[in-house]
Amino acid sequence: MLTRSGRVVGATIAVLAFVLAGCGGLSGSGQPQAQGGSLAASGINLAGQTYTVGGQEFDEQLLLCKMSVAALQSVGAAVNDRCNITGSAAARQALLSGEIDMGWSYTGTGWITNLGNTTPIPDSQQQYVAVRDQDLQRNQIVWTNPTPFNNTYAIATTRAFADANNLRTTTDWANFINSGNPQATTCVEAEFASRNDGLPNLLKTYGVTVPYDAPPALTVLDTGAIYQATANGNPCKFGEVFTTDGRIPALNLVSLADDKNFFPKYNASNTIRKNVVDRNPAVVQVFDQISPRLTDDVMLQLNGQISSQGRDAGQVANEFLQQQGFIG
Repeated sequence: MLTRSGRVVGATIAVLAFVLAGCGGLSGSGQPQAQGGSLAASGINLAGQTYTVGGQEFDEQLLLCKMSVAALQSVGAAVNDRCNITGSAAARQALLSGEIDMGWSYTGTGWITNLGNTTPIPDSQQQYVAVRDQDLQRNQIVWTNPTPFNNTYAIATTRAFADANNLRTTTDWANFINSGNPQATTCVEAEFASRNDGLPNLLKTYGVTVPYDAPPALTVLDTGAIYQATANGNPCKFGEVFTTDGRIPALNLVSLADDKNFFPKYNASNTIRKNVVDRNPAVVQVFDQISPRLTDDVMLQLNGQISSQGRDAGQVANEFLQQQGFIG
């Protein structure tokens, strides 16, 4: 995924280190654990299949990854759990290299970051179709049907700070920066600071004309730390967030409208290597049944149970699948 000279070998070593270390652990000993529900009743049978399931380290990805584990087990498959991979680049490389068989991704990430397209497609379904077709042709990766929820990026601040400074849109944020106000401070994660669909082109699109790439104006934090730092107003009054993160309502934050439609749509799909699908194509049906239930409101509620209430992602995933009848 990294293209700068001298970085590719490092990325490969990092992925191998992740695999050897068993990042995320290994669950299941070849025996299914989740009980059958409507997925099994619909005729999906993956008995005799073993899948290595991966996912990234943040709450929503852990939730989706754990849903995959339980759903596959419920239709007879054995599952190796390698959730909790650090970063989308490492997760993608693990998929391409065959170290994992599948992992949830986002259409915006696929189109911009993985496939190298520079212009997002505003229509979510059209972008999904474009990603699906291009990734299959180039990399033999199958994208299952997308979710209704769109976990795109946004710039957020506290509701009180937004009201006090009349901040409603990302244009307002950019103007606030250009005004030279010392409170125009933003926290971002390291990946966002360099992504094509991240900070550099965001600043360009919204016309930020002052230097904005170092403290105190810009602070790089771990993803999970940004929400509380923004809520505290220290070290930042603004923060890069994901729009379906449950900490937004819990911390009384508000996302500023992306009024220039800079951010791509980030509907989620499970990405599966084609040779894995070819072994038993019914594996796609598992996720095509689950995806329509994953709306913005559902994900805010489920993510909030993990991020704000401190619940285990696996427990939240299993309870949701049980409540929906997908597993017993």
